Amino acid sequence: MNPSTLLSTFTARPARRLLPPGLLLAAALVSLPASAAEDADKMALGKKLFTTSAVPACALCHTLKDAGSEGAVGPVLDDLKPSAARVNKALHDGLGAMPSFKATLSEAQIEALAYYVSRASGAEK
Repeated sequence: MNPSTLLSTFTARPARRLLPPGLLLAAALVSLPASAAEDADKMALGKKLFTTSAVPACALCHTLKDAGSEGAVGPVLDDLKPSAARVNKALHDGLGAMPSFKATLSEAQIEALAYYVSRASGAEK
């Protein structure tokens, strides 16, 4: 088969429009600081709730190296490495001797606390 016959068997498709590389890079860079700042804010709120603001404070019962806590009642979170979903469920429903926090913490606070524990324990990066 000669090359011109081979080329004629392919159907021509319209060219796709691509964003200029500079525009794509600029959009990515603009969105990075916002999510990094949001991550830092969520981690700070979660740590504050873990150490002092939640009543009772999680640090009273749980050991978590990042929080500097050495609780002896609940599991060692650095070993357990719970996911954010698992922590969120425990905060909502309570678990064993752990009370539910759904009446004392907002959904945003529960989410921040679950996010913090999962990240600080090494479960999620």
